[in-house]
Amino acid sequence: MKLAMAMSYNGNPRDAAQEAQDLEAAGVDLIWVPELYGFDAISALGFLAAKTSTMQLMSGILPIYSRTPTLMAMTAAGLDALSEGRFNLGLGVSGPQVIEGWHGVKFDAPIGRTREIMDICRQVWRREKVTIDGKYYTLPLPEDQGTGLGKPLKMINHMVRPDIPIYLASLGPKNVELTAEAATGWLPIFFHPDKAMDIWGESLEKGMAKRDASLGPLEMIAGGTLSICDEDTAQRLRDQQRGITALYVGGMGAKGKNFYNDIFCRYGYEDQATKIQELYLSGRREEAEALVPDDFLAATQLVGDEGFVRDRIESYRAAGVTWLQVHPVGENRVEMLDKVKSWAA
Repeated sequence: MKLAMAMSYNGNPRDAAQEAQDLEAAGVDLIWVPELYGFDAISALGFLAAKTSTMQLMSGILPIYSRTPTLMAMTAAGLDALSEGRFNLGLGVSGPQVIEGWHGVKFDAPIGRTREIMDICRQVWRREKVTIDGKYYTLPLPEDQGTGLGKPLKMINHMVRPDIPIYLASLGPKNVELTAEAATGWLPIFFHPDKAMDIWGESLEKGMAKRDASLGPLEMIAGGTLSICDEDTAQRLRDQQRGITALYVGGMGAKGKNFYNDIFCRYGYEDQATKIQELYLSGRREEAEALVPDDFLAATQLVGDEGFVRDRIESYRAAGVTWLQVHPVGENRVEMLDKVKSWAA
C-alpha cells in the first residue's frame, strides 16, 4: 500500500500548497482535493500541480452534475499536462441536496450518467471524434434539439496520457458494481475494513467479472486519522470524529435519501443510524454525536499504540485497500508517516 491524504476544503489553497510540499517530502504518495459548495477543487489542484513534483494529485470528488462530460475530460487533461502525468480524476454523484440546491440541476440517473461520462472522457483522451448516442448524453446535439450545426470534434491538444485514471466515490450496490467494472479505482467513505466485504463483496465480484483486463486491478483508497499514541489520546481522537460522522449519517440528506445513513444500517448499526438522524435533524447534535458507535470509530481510525495501528493497517490491506488514507495528527508527524509508510509497504 501507498499513502494518500485529503487536503482541507475549508482553508486557503495557498496554505494547502505548503502543506502538500511538506507531505510530499515526508513520503505521502497522493493527495486529493474535495469539492463541495466552497472553493472549487480545480483551482487548488492547478496550484498544487505547480508546487509539487512527484506525488499523485486527485479530485476527490468532482460532482458529475456540475460540469458537462467534455469539460470534465478537458479539465482532467489540462491538470494532467500541468502535473506532467500525475493527475487522477475522482468523480462522484454527491447528493440531491447539493446538486439541486447548489447547482440547480436535477439529481437523476446517477449510475447511467456516470457510465456515459466515463465513456466520453476516455474518447476525449484518446483524441477520437467524440460521438455518443446515449440515454443521457448525445454528442453532437441532434438537429431537432439545436441549430443542427453541431459536428463531431476531437481534442485539439495532444495528451500527456491517453488513459487518465478515474476513481469513483460510490456506496450503493449498483454504483460499486459499476466502479469495479469500469473505473480505475474506488474511493469509499466510512469504509469499515472488517465489515466492508460483507456489504460490498458481491457488488465488487459482479463488477470484476465484467472488468476489462486493460484496466488492471481495482485500486482502493481508504483509511482514517493517524496517531501513534496512548489510549487516552486515542480515545480523544476517536471522539473528535463523532461530529463529522453524525453530520453525514444524520444530516447529509433527507430521511430515505441519505446514502451514508444507509451504509451505517448495512453495517449493522440500524438503530443508532435511525436515532442519529432523528436527533440531528431536530437540532440535537450533541446527542446524535454521542450515539456514533464506539466500535466503528475504533475500527476505522489508525489511532493507538504501534501494535494497534499495525493491526488496523493489516485489516485495510486484507480488505483490498491499495492506498492507505491517513490524516496524521499530533507531534512528530514526519516520524509517524515514516513508520506507517514502511508498515504499509
